Amino acid sequence: MNNEQALKQKYQSLVDAYHGDLFRYAYWLTGDRHTAEDILQETFLRAWRAIDQLNETQAAKSWLITILRRENARRFERKQLQLVDVDTELLVDNASNDNESSQQQRQLRRAIMMLAGEYREPLMLQIIAGFSGEEIADLLNLNKNTVMTRLFRAKKQLKLIMNSDPQETQNDAQ
Repeated sequence: MNNEQALKQKYQSLVDAYHGDLFRYAYWLTGDRHTAEDILQETFLRAWRAIDQLNETQAAKSWLITILRRENARRFERKQLQLVDVDTELLVDNASNDNESSQQQRQLRRAIMMLAGEYREPLMLQIIAGFSGEEIADLLNLNKNTVMTRLFRAKKQLKLIMNSDPQETQNDAQ
């Protein structure tokens, strides 16, 4: 197998392994399916162009998330977007059509979106991408202890929000 074939195989294995996680993260960042797909496409394009620079495949997920975060930031450099409030769609696949389960997932998504960004982003990196505290610290350029504190506070605030009066949560949804 020549070098070009090896790089193509390496790239394809990255796409196969991380496409779903990266799409969910891009969708969480953008709140829009089409924009998330565009950012994901740009991420994989940049990854292809730099695939020979990836020496350790164990670092691939962090490398791809970093590219994705930079692509998302470039989106704001290119043009000013008009921001509107949007009801966030599913962040994770909903395997059950059970109404109660679906309602709980909507409540959880709303509660997560109520968190401050400094708490929400590390939590989503842990939940969606499965990163450890140390990996999140590297991605966000933070101290690991800061990340762990933010994760703890995010979970604590999330618990408080979820345990608040369910009627209030339903009223917020309407």
